[in-house]
Amino acid sequence: MRHDDVTHLHGMHVVHYGPLQAPPLVLIHGSGLSGGSWSPVVPTLADQYHVIRVDLPGHGQSSPAPSYDVPEQASRLAAVLDELGLRPVTVVGHSSGGYIATALAEQRPDLVGSLALISSGPSPDALLPQPVLLRMLIAPPLGPLLWSIRSDAMLRRGVTAVCNRPVDVPDDLVAEVRGIGYRTFRKVLRRNTAYIAERSVSERLTALDVPVLVIFGAADRRWDPSSAHHYDTVPNARVEQLPDVGHLPMFEAPEATSELLLAFAAAGR
Repeated sequence: MRHDDVTHLHGMHVVHYGPLQAPPLVLIHGSGLSGGSWSPVVPTLADQYHVIRVDLPGHGQSSPAPSYDVPEQASRLAAVLDELGLRPVTVVGHSSGGYIATALAEQRPDLVGSLALISSGPSPDALLPQPVLLRMLIAPPLGPLLWSIRSDAMLRRGVTAVCNRPVDVPDDLVAEVRGIGYRTFRKVLRRNTAYIAERSVSERLTALDVPVLVIFGAADRRWDPSSAHHYDTVPNARVEQLPDVGHLPMFEAPEATSELLLAFAAAGR
C-alpha cells in the first residue's frame, strides 16, 4: 500500500492513495478508531480511485477539536475537501463515520456525488447491549482508570469485541486507537447519539437527492442487524447485508466490502 501524500489540513490528518487524477473516494472511520481501520480495503480501492483517508478530530494523528458535534465535524471535513479542490466525491463512512458523511451531504450537496454507509446504526433504539469490556472501558467509575492503563491486548479485544469473524488488528491501528482520550471519546459518543436522536439517518437520507449504498453485517454486535431494513424506505438506496459478518466488514470481509464499494462508485460516475 503506497502513500501518495500525507497532509495535515484544518487539524485533520489526511492520507492519499492511488492516482491523484482518478475519481475521488473519501473514507471516514467510526468512533474510537482511525483512518487505519480502512487498511484492508484501501489497496483494492486505490487501484481505480484517488482514495482520501482522514483521521477525525481527536482521533489518530488529528488534533483535538473544540466541538465534536456531527455537523461541526462535517463542516471541518468540507473545508479539507474544498482546500484539496475535490468534487464531487464518493463518501464512505463506517459506523458513526456514516453520520458525518450524511451531515456532509446535508450541508454540501455540491461536494457529495454518492454516499455509502457501513454498519451505521439508523437510530438510538437500534443499539444492542454492548460487550462487557466496552461497557467497562466507557462507563464510570471504572472507565477512566481502565482507559489509563489499557494494554495493547486490551485494545485489540476492544476492537474485536464487535466482530463476528476472527480479525487481526495491526499494530499501527492499535497505536492510533490509543491516541484518543477518555473524555474525548465520551463526548464523541454523546454527540453521535444526539445527531441520530434528533432525526434518524434514514429520515435524513430520504431528504437528500443522492445515491446511497448501505452495507451491514448480518451478525453486527453493535447495532441490531435488522435495523438495516430501516434504510429500505430511502429513495435511491441499496441495502446489502453480509452473512456472518459483524461490525467491521472492512476487516471481516474485505473482498466483499471492496467489491460492493467499487461497483457502487463506478455506477455513480
